[in-house]
Amino acid sequence: MESFSVLQFLKDKTILVTGATGFLAKIFVEKILRIQPNLKKLYLLIRARDDKSAKQRMFREVIEKDLFRVLRDTWGDSLDSFILEKVAAVPGDISYEDLGIKDSNLKEEMCRQIDLVVNVAAITKFDERYDALLDTNTMGAFHVLSFAKNCTKMQMLVHLSSAYACGEKSGLIPENSFTMGEMLKWPRQLDIMAEKKLVEQKLNQLQTTGAAEDEVTSIMKDLGMERTIDSPLIAYGKGKIDCLPVNSQTIFDLIPADMVVNSMIMAMVANANNPSSQMIYHVGSSLRNPIQFFQIHEFVFHYFTKNPYIDKYGNPVIVGKFKVLDSPAKFHKYMAVRSVLPLKVLKLVNLVLCRRFDDICNEFNRRLKLVMVLVNLYKPYMFFQGIFDDTNSEKLRRAMRESGVELDSFNFDPKSIDWEDYFLNVHIPGLLRYVVK
Repeated sequence: MESFSVLQFLKDKTILVTGATGFLAKIFVEKILRIQPNLKKLYLLIRARDDKSAKQRMFREVIEKDLFRVLRDTWGDSLDSFILEKVAAVPGDISYEDLGIKDSNLKEEMCRQIDLVVNVAAITKFDERYDALLDTNTMGAFHVLSFAKNCTKMQMLVHLSSAYACGEKSGLIPENSFTMGEMLKWPRQLDIMAEKKLVEQKLNQLQTTGAAEDEVTSIMKDLGMERTIDSPLIAYGKGKIDCLPVNSQTIFDLIPADMVVNSMIMAMVANANNPSSQMIYHVGSSLRNPIQFFQIHEFVFHYFTKNPYIDKYGNPVIVGKFKVLDSPAKFHKYMAVRSVLPLKVLKLVNLVLCRRFDDICNEFNRRLKLVMVLVNLYKPYMFFQGIFDDTNSEKLRRAMRESGVELDSFNFDPKSIDWEDYFLNVHIPGLLRYVVK
């Protein structure tokens, strides 16, 4: 891996990127266009009705974002023409065969030209409908693989997945692939077609009974929760939650998004001449630079004490430290005494007083539901006992150092992260800027 090989590797390449309007895909696209403007073409698969709608979404949700300000400063008024020359918005959907691409001529052109496929399309919302999750995260990956196999110049498929797809494993988790049908919760076996049939039966049943669309959505989300918002940090800053069931010593495997993109690019370069390679890289921090909940707790408390969230009335929200409850049982007991019982009393008083306190009851009830939803969604992470081995990633980093690759440009070493600086100056401000509505 020579020092110039990254740019040389990307030169004249044609790359298909799925999930192009998503968080990581945008960072990947911006980096590629910035470091190697002499690539041949970027095809961005975007959910849209037609070419016009796809192009509009590409500019509105990708190119016009603040992330592209460096490219905008570099190219000035020529940026749009550069984008139109190098980037093609493709209307499609990985939930369907052939990625839902309806234009047969375009599909044939792509299959002739594509060198690399980068699959970053996924639903990462914890409370999404199960049918949507299955179509995108499972069948979608299969459709991408099938499409890639039809690309005659195909050199590599890069598939991105959350490391927490490992389920509730504990101990040192190796960089290994799963076998077909392997289920994360022993002793069940996963049959994908049986899962699809389950979803179809449920949808047919709901259609037969005349269920409304919002009811269908709610039931599909519940089904997803059985088989698999606000960030808790933001909910805390807003004063919506003051307690969590969590082990203070739990290690959270966090990694900045730009490091993920850097690792993707370096993995492509490193494996370019080995088409039979099926390498898995854990890009995380839990092994080499672990951060525990109590540390995050301190950083978040410090941030919102110094920079309080301003509510809709213009008032600063004063926060205290989390009440940490080290087991789900303790949490439920705490909530019963502090929230559930008072809410029941409030509802009774409200009825006696002719519903005078409806607004207060509704707000209290809404906050209680929010806390319970957040706890149910994040509980697997609050007591997670796994550490992600990153031997393959460390070998890749070592190869970079030995070959003279510019580490500042493609760094993904978790040991270089200063967690206090990251939380106070990057992570929390970023959430407040881009997540809070």
